[in-house]
Amino acid sequence: MTPPTLVIGNKNYSSWSLRPWLFMKKSGVAFEEIRIPLYQPGSVEKQRQYSPTGLVPLLVDGDLKVWDSLAICEYVSEKFLDGKGWSADLQARAVARAVSAEMHSGFQAVRANLPMNLKAEFPWKFISDEVDAGIRRIAEIWTQCRERYGASGPWLFGEFSIADAMYAPVAWRFKSYGVPLEGVAERYLNTLLAMEEMQAWHADALGETEVLPQCEARDIWPQ
Repeated sequence: MTPPTLVIGNKNYSSWSLRPWLFMKKSGVAFEEIRIPLYQPGSVEKQRQYSPTGLVPLLVDGDLKVWDSLAICEYVSEKFLDGKGWSADLQARAVARAVSAEMHSGFQAVRANLPMNLKAEFPWKFISDEVDAGIRRIAEIWTQCRERYGASGPWLFGEFSIADAMYAPVAWRFKSYGVPLEGVAERYLNTLLAMEEMQAWHADALGETEVLPQCEARDIWPQ
């Protein structure tokens, strides 16, 4: 059987690409990888060769194309993992889907002000009430999920799931910008960062040469 192909952007910057890549790697699903650096001459044209939206990530499985990070994870879970990308428990599964959707569509202030940049190390600074509220909400989600549903393992719902993959880019954001956490949320952050697959992504990111000024905090933060 020919493995699917995952088309991704820069590993240093593309938070959306990290999610399905990490989920598939951690779940042991074999796939081919195509990396298209973003915001470079010809990038959009190259992305449109694969993606109907001109965006990445995109999964190509035979004649099927699946775009959007959450949709890719859902498809992989159903086709290759017998649905095990979500918890078997009904209530835990419902909450996992809810917090994944919240990350998928929310936290705009965090995304805009703390863009994923694995090479960056910035001292923490208070930026706005909106960013602070987003950080506190993420810490709350991590803490509540771990305390209510995480008894069977180190992840949000015990076993590694799509929800963990959805929040993985936040771990790099918080590390790069020195976001202060404590307690359960801090321990979960460190668990994500220590993953073998996260470290492999990080190593690849460090080897990239592209620099995107719009993802460098010193260029976007108000002086």
